[in-house]
Amino acid sequence: MVQLTDSAVSKVKDFEAKNAAYQGKAFRVYVQGGGCQGFSYGFAFDQPRDGDEVNKTGDIEVLIDPSSAKYLNGAKIDYVEDMKGAGFVVENPNTTGSCGCGNSVSF
Repeated sequence: MVQLTDSAVSKVKDFEAKNAAYQGKAFRVYVQGGGCQGFSYGFAFDQPRDGDEVNKTGDIEVLIDPSSAKYLNGAKIDYVEDMKGAGFVVENPNTTGSCGCGNSVSF
């Protein structure tokens, strides 16, 4: 199961409120191949698909596909704004390494 902080939930709701294309869709979190460590995280607004794990966090639905679920179990997602920029940050106990910029991880 994936946990979203209050800040992340608030930002997802903010994105949804400001973009009509996102309204009525759930927040998808996934792992994809790529980056210097082999994997990176992705975020999108989407409709549920067969096999998706659906988690309710706050009052938003979080979708995770079966392939990503094994990598994301126990992960915590926050939304951070600081001098380096703004974005979702994943704290994941399943990773074995990450790159210097923090955009790519290994499992």
